Amino acid sequence: MSLATRDATGPVDAPVTPPKVVRQRRVRPGLLGLAVLLIALGGLGAAFAVTSVRATGSYLAVARPVEVGREVTAADLITVQVAGGQGLNPVPAGRLDEIVGKRAAVALVPGTLLTLGQVTDDPLLGPGQQQIALGLKTAQVPARELHPGDKVLLVSTPDDNATGAAATAGTRFTATVIDMVSPTDDEKVLYLALLIRDVPAVVALAAQERVAVVLTEAA
Repeated sequence: MSLATRDATGPVDAPVTPPKVVRQRRVRPGLLGLAVLLIALGGLGAAFAVTSVRATGSYLAVARPVEVGREVTAADLITVQVAGGQGLNPVPAGRLDEIVGKRAAVALVPGTLLTLGQVTDDPLLGPGQQQIALGLKTAQVPARELHPGDKVLLVSTPDDNATGAAATAGTRFTATVIDMVSPTDDEKVLYLALLIRDVPAVVALAAQERVAVVLTEAA
């Protein structure tokens, strides 16, 4: 019986390489959340930048001091560029014509943005009134800040040089606060609307430092 044999010179099948198994990398949930958070923060930052640029505008600012009651002129104001400014409510530069001719309701300080509440068309002085300014120490003022419209009583303090009843007699004058500023921590300047007939007496008492201020009605 004959045996079939493979020719040694014939082709030989190469060994089959087993397929490689690719292992999937596991993504940690914490890292995935961090990536989402960073993307969200980046979007918010871009939105804020765009909003700030869009909110940039031209507004009116005070160029030089303006006393209470004085009419505001164009020379008292300058135009500035402000980015953002939400909540400040400054007056847009385009409304300059509306502001010129109004009176300062409070003392306008250079370098500050102008708001509509700082100017007025209403008369600061009533019929038969004049405006005076009193320089007082902090201890002579009944509140840390007095506001326009507050009602006060000016009371004369005792005269050290007087005798008898004149030494203790106190004269009273009613007045309305127009504004108050603080040049220093221990100094106040009080602007008041006072009856014309009372002005000479109050000025004389103020020169002698014999005036006390009492708040009778808050605005």
